[in-house]
Amino acid sequence: MVSGGRIRQILLLGVFLPWCWLMMMVVHEAGHVLAAWSTGATVERVVLHPLAISQTVVSENPQPLLVSWAGPFFGALFPGLVWLLIARRCWSITVFTRFFAGFCLIANGAYLGVGAWSGDGDAGDLIAVGAAAWQLQVFGVVACSVGLWLWHRLAPAMGMSHDRFPGWVSICMTTTLLMLTIVLELLCS
Repeated sequence: MVSGGRIRQILLLGVFLPWCWLMMMVVHEAGHVLAAWSTGATVERVVLHPLAISQTVVSENPQPLLVSWAGPFFGALFPGLVWLLIARRCWSITVFTRFFAGFCLIANGAYLGVGAWSGDGDAGDLIAVGAAAWQLQVFGVVACSVGLWLWHRLAPAMGMSHDRFPGWVSICMTTTLLMLTIVLELLCS
């Protein structure tokens, strides 16, 4: 039989991981959009939907290499900067922002690292406009390594060990964040 503590762990992961995935895509696409705007490109549309892989469609793009790199680069680094700012304040959400920063590093790193071989998504775009596959692979290895380092020994602080369990406040807050994110993405799509 599963204990109440284990149920809380499952619930927290069941809502926090999908939220991390959706917000990682938001931050990633924000990088593309900010780079496009700063280089004079036209953003035709941004796809953010809970049941779709995100995408930014850009036209009249004078700097396609920069705009293509900006999504994974900003998507990997910005959450880390947020975590560092929150960690300096010693707020109770520091552990969750650290997890999210690691998640974004791993997701963006794996996306480009694996994409260097498959040519899918941003990796294919980057290679088409002059990036070398080895650059994407190095980015992938470094980003994933730093992300795993951020996750190291984080489980007990999140209530994910055999003797520590997440509280109901954490579960309710992450559930609210997930539902709010889904509603906003549905309204904006």
